Amino acid sequence: MTGMLRVPRSRGALNGVLLVLLGIWGGLIAFVGPYFHYAYTPDKAFTYTTGRLWLEILPAAGAVLGGLILGGTSSRPVAIFGAWLAALSGAWFVLGSSLSSLWHTGGSAGQPIGNNLHRVVEQIGFFTGLGLVIVFLAAVALGRFTVIGVRERALAEPPAVETVPVERVPVERAPEAADATVPARPVTTTPPNTEVEENRVAGSPDTTA
Repeated sequence: MTGMLRVPRSRGALNGVLLVLLGIWGGLIAFVGPYFHYAYTPDKAFTYTTGRLWLEILPAAGAVLGGLILGGTSSRPVAIFGAWLAALSGAWFVLGSSLSSLWHTGGSAGQPIGNNLHRVVEQIGFFTGLGLVIVFLAAVALGRFTVIGVRERALAEPPAVETVPVERVPVERAPEAADATVPARPVTTTPPNTEVEENRVAGSPDTTA
């Protein structure tokens, strides 16, 4: 089980690099965009406001941190945490500017400058489009880290012990002794000693006389 928590570092490298680049874009575009007439009010370079802190700097930092975690860790739970952090940061890019109208002290993102098309492009590049791409990359990373591949499962499982079949060696049995039948001892009867009987009869007195 512990082996399944380890993943190759290369698995989240590409997503991590892209998330870091998008996070840097989201955190710096508000400060350098005025140089290219691509800005929200106040359209002056490197102008700090509370709204930019909550709506651009903090989610950009979350995206950068999530990307660094994805690209630098070999632990599956840590990588999943980094992907979730980046996904939440991207979602805040999308929803933060709309939710900022509900608070009074946090400040707002300002207003995009230029004509209608220019404003749409700024809205996409500053918030909605940027956030959607970050969420997409984070979701792809989550899918890659939550699925355990066959190769990883094979590396995590203990090697199977190969059992060698044991050949049965036939045991040579001693030849069984033939059933030796002991012949029955013949019963011999001693014939009567007729000679002794005759002498005894001859020598005995005649009892009939």
